[in-house]
Amino acid sequence: MEVVDSCEHQNECNGSRSSESQSKATTHVHHPHRKFHDTNEFEEPKQKDVEHADAVDVESVRYPDGTVRLRNPNIELMDQDILYHLALGSGSHDLVEMFGDVKFVCMGGTPKRMEQFAYTIMAEIGHKLPCGTTLQDISQFSYRYSMYKVGPVLCISHGMGIPSVGILLHEVIKLMYHARVRDPVFFRIGTCGGIGYEGGTVVISEEAVDGALRNVLELTVLGKIVQRPAKLDKRVVRELKALADPEDPYDTITGKTMCTYDFYEGQGRLDGAFCDFTENDKMEYLESIHKSGVVNIEMESLAFAALTHHAGIKAAVICVTLLDRLKGDQVLAPKEVLDEWQQRPTKLVCRYIKRYLQMKGRLSLDGHGSVSVKSPRRFKLVQQESETYD
Repeated sequence: MEVVDSCEHQNECNGSRSSESQSKATTHVHHPHRKFHDTNEFEEPKQKDVEHADAVDVESVRYPDGTVRLRNPNIELMDQDILYHLALGSGSHDLVEMFGDVKFVCMGGTPKRMEQFAYTIMAEIGHKLPCGTTLQDISQFSYRYSMYKVGPVLCISHGMGIPSVGILLHEVIKLMYHARVRDPVFFRIGTCGGIGYEGGTVVISEEAVDGALRNVLELTVLGKIVQRPAKLDKRVVRELKALADPEDPYDTITGKTMCTYDFYEGQGRLDGAFCDFTENDKMEYLESIHKSGVVNIEMESLAFAALTHHAGIKAAVICVTLLDRLKGDQVLAPKEVLDEWQQRPTKLVCRYIKRYLQMKGRLSLDGHGSVSVKSPRRFKLVQQESETYD
C-alpha cells in the first residue's frame, strides 16, 4: 500500500478541484470579511520560533486575524455544516455568539471529569453565573460528548481512544472556524501509565509517538496510507513546566508519550483476554522504550497532537500517572487517592489559564454557555440528526 505525506496528499486533493467547483463557493460559511487585528498574545510564537522543517505553513491554516482556516474547501460549498456529534450546526446555531470568545479548549476522557473541570476553572477565574442558573451541557442532545463553556474556556469530554478523540477534533476544529475563534490553545487533560515513574506524577508530553516509536499518526485515506506529524507546541510545554510549583508534593516532568490503539496487548499488559508474550518479553519492551525517552503510555495523544498540528492550533497534553508500568499492570490505588491524583494536571492547566487571563485583565467574567439559536427549524433538524446519527 502506498504511503504518502499528508501535505502532498492535501495538494493532490486541492489540485484536482476544477475551477467550476471553486466558483460555486457560497458566502454562507466563507469568511472574506476577516480583517487583521493586533493580537499581541501571551507568549505568542513568532514565525522564526517554528522548530520543524515540516511545520504547517501559517498562511494555509490561519487567516490574518488568527482565526482558523479549514484545510477542506468542501465546507464552503455546504448550505449548512452539521457537527453531528456535538449537536450543533452552522445554520441552526449562532456559533459566533456562542463560542466567539473562546481562547482555551480543554479536553478529557469522561463527561463527569470535564463537568468537574468546568466548575474548577469557574472558581479559579472567578466566573459568575447568572442568578438561578447552572452550567449547561451544550451538547446534551448528542448523547456522545459533553461540552461546558466557562467564559473563554471550553470543556469537552473526548471519550476513550484515537477514534473517539479524532472524531471530536474534526468537529471542534470546524467549530473554531465557524465561531471565528482567534489563536485558540487546546489541552488534553488525562491519565496514563508511567514508565519508570510512580503513580501521581504529572507528565507534560514533549511529543507523541506510536507503539513503534514513530512520531506520526498513520491514516488510510482512499486506500493510501497518510502520515501526519504528531507535533505539540514546545513553547506551551515550557510555559506549563515553568508553572509547576516547587511546593507541590509530587513531581512534574516532561518527556515522550507513547500512544497506543489498545489498552491491553498494545500496552504490553499481561491481564487482557489475550496474551501471546511472556512477562520477560513485556519487561524487555517497556525498558527499551523507557531508554528511548518514553515516560508514559496513554491512548489519545497521537491523534490529538497530529490533528491540532495539521490545523495549526497550539496544543499540549498533560496527564497524571496512575501506576508505574515497570512494577505492574493493574491500578491498585484507592479511589480517594486516584481522585486527588486526577486533580493534579487540572491544577497545572488552571494555573496556565489563570495567568493568561490575569495578564489580559479578564478575570471575573460574567455569563455562561447558553445556546443561541439562529434558525428554530434547523435547530430542531440538528437535534434530530444528532440523536439518530450512528
